[in-house]
Amino acid sequence: MSRATSPSCPRRLAADFARFCQLNPKPCPLLAQSEPGDPRLPTLGEDLDIRTDIPLYRVWKNGELVEEITDLKKVWRDDLVSFVLGCSFSFEEALIENGLELRHNTCNSNVPMYRTNIECRPAGPFHGPMVVSMRPFTPANAIRAVQVTTRFPSVHGAPVHLGKPELIGIKDIAKPDYGDAVPVRDDELPVFWGLRRHPAIGRGDGETGILHYPRAGLHAGDRSAECAARDPLDMVRLAFQGYAKGKVEHVTPGSKTS
Repeated sequence: MSRATSPSCPRRLAADFARFCQLNPKPCPLLAQSEPGDPRLPTLGEDLDIRTDIPLYRVWKNGELVEEITDLKKVWRDDLVSFVLGCSFSFEEALIENGLELRHNTCNSNVPMYRTNIECRPAGPFHGPMVVSMRPFTPANAIRAVQVTTRFPSVHGAPVHLGKPELIGIKDIAKPDYGDAVPVRDDELPVFWGLRRHPAIGRGDGETGILHYPRAGLHAGDRSAECAARDPLDMVRLAFQGYAKGKVEHVTPGSKTS
């Protein structure tokens, strides 16, 4: 991002977003952060290039989607900072290995996602309600799912809520805000995990926002000491660009199937 030192400069926004991730590790488990203008992420891989290694990107200007592109070379600048966030698709591998059914896989659909009344801890202009993903399990399997995912804090970790969705502001479990509805049987509990999709929403001036699209991610070996997953992490890279007076452009990985 820009090396300007004014109060509204992009470098301050990058620090705010990094702080937001630190304060809210459930929806935004931060795996890596680039240097300003550097497309490399050496802590994740020697040959990674944020500009080219994701199949599809969505470019946002002033809160509006302006184009979808397959690489970032024509829009890359020396004031971009990239953030890599862990993805729940990684802990799903561990759930499957433990014999737990994932209903959205059974239904050949996307995981259901809901906006909640759980407020994320704010950092600078970044704040807003947490979004969660839901997977139904019997009570015994829900306990097992908690045990399994607790081992993976770098990809959202343990659930944030079990049972009664109305307690976290979800009025109708059959009507997710994002993704697809899945059946929840009478003997099952809905289990909710923090999610990186729309975790931070700028308010007031309407100039900032974070969007995540989980189906166009980077697959890389997991290098975190606390994560025992054998399979690659499915990661989203989020690059955002700021200009003078606090105006922000977002270059966000996307997918036409999201």
